[in-house]
Amino acid sequence: MIVRAAGDVLHLITQPDHAALAHRIMERWRDGGLPHSPQRASILRAIDEHDHGWLDVDASPIVDPATGRIADFISAPLEMRQGIWPRGVTRLAADPWAAALVAQHAIVIYNRFQSDTEWAPFFSQMRTMRDAMLRASGGRLEDLLSDYEFVRLADLTSLAFCTGWTGEQRFGDWTVRLSGMRVLAPDVFGGAEIPIEIEAKEIPNRRYRSDAELRDALTRATTTTLRGTAASRV
Repeated sequence: MIVRAAGDVLHLITQPDHAALAHRIMERWRDGGLPHSPQRASILRAIDEHDHGWLDVDASPIVDPATGRIADFISAPLEMRQGIWPRGVTRLAADPWAAALVAQHAIVIYNRFQSDTEWAPFFSQMRTMRDAMLRASGGRLEDLLSDYEFVRLADLTSLAFCTGWTGEQRFGDWTVRLSGMRVLAPDVFGGAEIPIEIEAKEIPNRRYRSDAELRDALTRATTTTLRGTAASRV
């Protein structure tokens, strides 16, 4: 779950909805050879479904009992953050290139935990799954890593908008950042300004005493649409 504070309310956005927005953004991407890539369909599928392991988790959000705040995709319990990725990769097994890209995504986004013993089994499992999917695809690791750039850039662009983070998000030589309701990136849209939007559940911005209290608030939540644009960085 993505939890975005907006004054006295919270906007809750599911991870699969964020991934779907990333997919819509990347459909308009005109840089780096993506429009003519022979793997374009698999790349876009990986982007669209990279967070589908969160489906059941986001359907039943929980509260951090220590803070009373909603456990989002960063603060969720360790077993939850690790457990969603094998499910997501397995869901994509019929498209092994897409599955391998999602496994690589899990490795990259948690890279800061590489030296943490609690994460060692997770990285071993993700590498094993990635390599198995890569073999099934008949492709090469260097090509997978090249295609993975599109997955990460789509993820960062959508995340900047959904979370409201205003700091620069960097990957390799690329940077994206949010300014107001505009996500700014290098000119990857052929000079176009891309309209983007996503639905969010709106609930009071307060501490919640229990999971049940949070879920009661969600039954009374209103739905709002956040709108903005993706455009070239200036």
